[in-house]
Amino acid sequence: MMFISFHNSLVVEAGIDEVGRGCLAGPVVAAAVILPRNYQNSYVKDSKKLKPVERVLLAQEIKKIAISYAIAQAEVEEINQYNILNATFLAMHRAIQKLTPQPEYLLIDGNRFKPYPSIPHTCIVRGDSLYLSIAAASILAKDYRDNLMKSLALHYPHYDWQNNVGYATPKHLLAIEKYGLTNYHRKYFRVKKPINFREKYIL
Repeated sequence: MMFISFHNSLVVEAGIDEVGRGCLAGPVVAAAVILPRNYQNSYVKDSKKLKPVERVLLAQEIKKIAISYAIAQAEVEEINQYNILNATFLAMHRAIQKLTPQPEYLLIDGNRFKPYPSIPHTCIVRGDSLYLSIAAASILAKDYRDNLMKSLALHYPHYDWQNNVGYATPKHLLAIEKYGLTNYHRKYFRVKKPINFREKYIL
């Protein structure tokens, strides 16, 4: 599939995506990317469809060729305080703010966004499967967050974060039941006891 390079050819666009909204632990991370207008790469795709080694290599290339890129996060305390949706918008805004030059238009993955001051935007459902800049942002965000959760796993080995990166896997759920919550766990879900793996945590 050939990705769409831009939404509006007359302005400088940034693609924005996030990772970690559905996790039980860790921050939500957003990335913003401004790509060169003529850039094409047939290997770029939605980060969830890439093998880890592919994602690492593509993240390195995107950082080299991008006109500008930025990665930002909203911490667990902010997720607990503002809820996951608003914390996601906060992480996205922080990433956009760090871009130099500032974009003239924003392409947002998904169907909801809190408008960023003075920059118009378009929300695109499954944008990471359609637009090159959004796919690039998804790769940078996931690469960054996966590495972060793996580093946290060294200090909290019971929860298997090096493999599940904070998502609700059976091993992660059992560890929560046995060892309780860490400061990196989000507090707005409730644990059902006894654990029934056919039932999801309420997020």
